[in-house]
Amino acid sequence: MSSSSSSSASKNTAVKGAFKDLHQENQVFQRRAWIAIVIVIVMLLGLVSRMLFLQIVQYDVHTTRSENNRIHVEAVAPTRGLIYDRNGILLADNRPSYSLTIVREQVKDLQNVLKRISHILKLDEEHQELIHERAAQRRRPFEPTLLLDQLTEAQIAQIAVNRHRLPGVEVEAQLSRHYPQKDYMAHVLGYVGRINEEELNQLDRTRYSGTHYIGKTGVEKFYETDLHGEVGYQKVETNARGRVLRVLEYQPPQPGKNLVLHLDSQLQQVAHEALQGRRGAIVAVEPATGGILAMVSTPSFDPNLFVGGIDSKTYRDLRRDPDLPLFNRSIRGQYPPASTVKPFMALAGLEYDVVKRDTSIYDPGYYRLPNDDRQYRNWKRSGHGKVDLRLSVVYSNDTYFYNLAYNLGIDNIFDFMSKFGFGEQTSVDVDHATSGLMPSREWKRNERRQPWFPGETLSIGIGQGYWLATPLQLASATAILANRGHWVQARLLHSADGKELPRYFQDTPADVKLRDASNWDYVFDVMKDVVHSPRGTARGISHGLQYLMAGKTGTAQVRSIRQGETYDETKIPERHRDHALFVAFAPLENPQIAIAVVVENGGGGSTTAAPIARKVVDAYLLPKLATQPTAVAQQEAVPASQGQALGRGA
Repeated sequence: MSSSSSSSASKNTAVKGAFKDLHQENQVFQRRAWIAIVIVIVMLLGLVSRMLFLQIVQYDVHTTRSENNRIHVEAVAPTRGLIYDRNGILLADNRPSYSLTIVREQVKDLQNVLKRISHILKLDEEHQELIHERAAQRRRPFEPTLLLDQLTEAQIAQIAVNRHRLPGVEVEAQLSRHYPQKDYMAHVLGYVGRINEEELNQLDRTRYSGTHYIGKTGVEKFYETDLHGEVGYQKVETNARGRVLRVLEYQPPQPGKNLVLHLDSQLQQVAHEALQGRRGAIVAVEPATGGILAMVSTPSFDPNLFVGGIDSKTYRDLRRDPDLPLFNRSIRGQYPPASTVKPFMALAGLEYDVVKRDTSIYDPGYYRLPNDDRQYRNWKRSGHGKVDLRLSVVYSNDTYFYNLAYNLGIDNIFDFMSKFGFGEQTSVDVDHATSGLMPSREWKRNERRQPWFPGETLSIGIGQGYWLATPLQLASATAILANRGHWVQARLLHSADGKELPRYFQDTPADVKLRDASNWDYVFDVMKDVVHSPRGTARGISHGLQYLMAGKTGTAQVRSIRQGETYDETKIPERHRDHALFVAFAPLENPQIAIAVVVENGGGGSTTAAPIARKVVDAYLLPKLATQPTAVAQQEAVPASQGQALGRGA
């Protein structure tokens, strides 16, 4: 058995040896090795050739790309121009503040970073929505997007501690708009606010690169181009994370122009406080230049709330306030001018030779059109008896002006009143001022599809009916009257960087010419009697007056009264009571200020609006009289108890 086993093993070894060819295996290995070497060499050659192509052939291209990734051009926002009043008092300045910004190109997971910011700063839902909305706003590549502004010191510290967790997020120092006068100047100056998506699409993005704010209302909006300035730039080198390493080139921005306004901030404050928070408006104009000395609307608001972004609750409260603090009554409030237009109507009657200075009528307390039983009542139900043109203005007699308006006709009234700017927006640089309404036959035909009726002319004769005017229009018309027809357009801007900006000034309307120039002096004397005569409706403010004032009271109906009904304001809701109005200019011989006062639902113009005007005019003129005591004629005080009792309609 052992010999057979050995024999079998030998045979198996011989068979295996017969199948294994070492030479062939060596050749196969060599071929494979050479193939592998060739592949490696080809790959190396491909790699080398690619490197040569990138580094030699495309050297310029990739060098430029590399530099563009490492070097960025950043916009440098200009400093916004300052705003001063006529006495050099600062009305709008810039204060340092800190904002949180993000560069989206440096953030891989934007939503996650925003969540971290919300958690770190413990933002409420409103601010969380705000930063998500702002982060999604379109901007130029690598331009920082504003997330939050007006950061507190605690918030800045929290961001600094967690800086490693917030790629692309930076705290930037900048200048923020501030209004020292707050609610005193809110409506006239307006405010700046953050640029929204709609505004961004309309703006020159190059000019507003790096700028987060724009004028929204008032002077800030109208003179935005001048206040903004010109953007600068800086070329900076950054690391892979986008952090600035050094500034390679710097082109400084051009700051905005500093504006000087005609406004007198002290007078503005006096006017604001004189209204005592009541709904109303005061506009004072310098007749010589048309410069607006004061333009107040109350109640008001703090414009600083809008600069940093007002919260929804505060804004909602302002919007829902029934007294409408956001509404600028001085330029957008439209009121029947009431009896304040009677001096203008008197001039029109003299100009068209409808009445003479001594033309008189008998006033039984009402007026009737021919063949009409309706009674158009005088404010004094018993009437004033026999009145001429002078007494009709001094008493503010409605019956006389019903008759005058009827004889003038609506066409002559419209033509003459339009010369003083009624129904027109003639101010130079007052943003969003309305034009009021000076009705005419054509207007009613187009708007109401109806003819003009004689009774409507009577209402126009006492400044009621369709006639509407803003406080700015009343003040402007009074200034033109004080100038004896010489036209000046109401304007806010005095100069910009010490120079005028004529591109904003419109063509001035033609002066008002009268056939008999002495009629100006006659109407002035009549308006003086309104204030200084014992019978004048505004005699109550003449006590202790140190200068001569020409004025006219007015009381505008808010709620119509039926025939035979007696007006009793104690039985009427406060918001349905009459508006109180007063217009005036002073001093009489050399007018330096023209003023219009409107107090909504204030009652009689003589008892409410006239005393307010006296306070404002005193604040402006008395300091001047103290240095020039002989510049204005002195007037003895008239006791308020003299003359007839004041009445509604005055």
